[in-house]
Amino acid sequence: MSGFDWPGLCELGISRLRLKPDEFWRLTPAELRLMVGTTAPRPMGRDRLADLMAEFPDMTKEPSDG
Repeated sequence: MSGFDWPGLCELGISRLRLKPDEFWRLTPAELRLMVGTTAPRPMGRDRLADLMAEFPDMTKEPSDG
């Protein structure tokens, strides 16, 4: 199981934000961030994409001999 704090997230949505359970579970992560007041990550720029492409190039398999 991951280290994600599900109990804390549920407490935030249901107790603090006063959402009904079905309303909470229908939220997208972006909607929840907006309600909590945290900012969403900025879109990736070309420079960061180029860095990632250089760091993790697409791998192609060599044709097998057999």
